[in-house]
Amino acid sequence: MRQFLSEKVINLKPSGIRKFFDIVSEMKEAISLGVGEPDFDTPWHIRDEGIYSLERGKTFYTSNAGLKPLREEISNYLKRTQDLVYNPDNEIVVTVGGSEAIDIALRAVINPGDEVIIPQPSYVSYEPCAILADAKPVIINLKAENEFRLKPDELTSAITPKTKVLILPYPNNPTGAIMEENDLEEIAKIIIENDLLVLSDEIYSALTYKGKHISIAQIKGMQERTILINGFSKAYAMTGWRLGYACGPKEIISQMTKIHQFAIMCAPTTSQYAAVEALKKGDNDVEMMRKAYNQRRRFLLNAFKEMKLDCFEPYGAFYVFPCIKEFNMTSEEFATKLLMEEKVAVVPGTAFGDCGEGYLRISYAYSLENLKIAISRISNFVERLRKQA
Repeated sequence: MRQFLSEKVINLKPSGIRKFFDIVSEMKEAISLGVGEPDFDTPWHIRDEGIYSLERGKTFYTSNAGLKPLREEISNYLKRTQDLVYNPDNEIVVTVGGSEAIDIALRAVINPGDEVIIPQPSYVSYEPCAILADAKPVIINLKAENEFRLKPDELTSAITPKTKVLILPYPNNPTGAIMEENDLEEIAKIIIENDLLVLSDEIYSALTYKGKHISIAQIKGMQERTILINGFSKAYAMTGWRLGYACGPKEIISQMTKIHQFAIMCAPTTSQYAAVEALKKGDNDVEMMRKAYNQRRRFLLNAFKEMKLDCFEPYGAFYVFPCIKEFNMTSEEFATKLLMEEKVAVVPGTAFGDCGEGYLRISYAYSLENLKIAISRISNFVERLRKQA
């Protein structure tokens, strides 16, 4: 028989995140600090609205772009929080998580051979989605000494005549890095000068710990050349509801909606009704969770300081990205040894790009009680490695 599989798909690397958690699931007394999933339950009033929609028989398809009331609330939310104005009729599409939004955004704008600039370390889906859209990924290796922010000279050096899209992944997974207004203004100048499009993944926008999140779409001249992606998984603890959205110029959103129409039809109806409630009445829930994450963030940073493990201070998302280069082990070797000897699962930095070598992603979307146990084990492991050196 001939080879029926796509070479493009065969050549994609599988996600580097899942490997350790398949082991953890069968390991007694293991603690996982790897999965980027809130440990909070979805707030009850949001769950209740989902249940109520089922009780009322709201189990049919919605419009392809999503429930009109949900698109209106997304518009209201972005106006309220970021002073951005999007028309709910033609500038917003509701998707199956932020991941689908990333996928269909790239497919809607890419022609074969176009280049997509991807700063790394960053979310594992960007590069595969670019490849599947027939783009050429161009990687920028972010630096710890810059707090993993994208710098203007790095962007300028990566741009060629074939560049079409910059993916802007802030607040960042896995590093927790943010971009502040002055950072974005410098990047925006380069984007406008080179007539590029930005895909701004802002799924962690509500989870920032230094001032208020600023979107590049808020910078003058940028809203018309930005696809803003967000969702409900992280801020509202709604990972399993699978709901995200994209906002942008109507010409782009209409093409994204076309792809969504053929591939998905519409996002889950029950989730959409619940999301309306989340946007209307969920601000206090988000703030409660943000404060809890911030407490855990400060606990981890202090713990790393005490064990003399280098870690820059992250101001977004719910991850820290400590450096383990002193131990002369690869990130995967360190993570594997830590799991086998101390039963703590973390993610090697290389899961998020080659420049993640020498780092680990540790999530603090876990209870303080579990974090304390895990940190004690990591401290023992680090102390043992230093004695062996």
